[in-house]
Amino acid sequence: MSDPQIYITIAIATLAGLAMLVHAALNGWRGWLQLKSQELRLANEPPATPGAGARIEIADLKERIRKLEAIAAGVDL
Repeated sequence: MSDPQIYITIAIATLAGLAMLVHAALNGWRGWLQLKSQELRLANEPPATPGAGARIEIADLKERIRKLEAIAAGVDL
């Protein structure tokens, strides 16, 4: 094991493995930064207004609640 070529091969393999690990870590870091950037962008956007269908559904639910409250109060509709 005194052959210097073995040591050079081990050193090159170690450096190649380290380079692969660093590359993977940097890709993960960039992905995490991109995720956090998107989260901040979404947090700063104003909330979307409900569509027409959602407004109709809410009005329908309010009407049902009004009728149920009237029934509970004993009022005849």
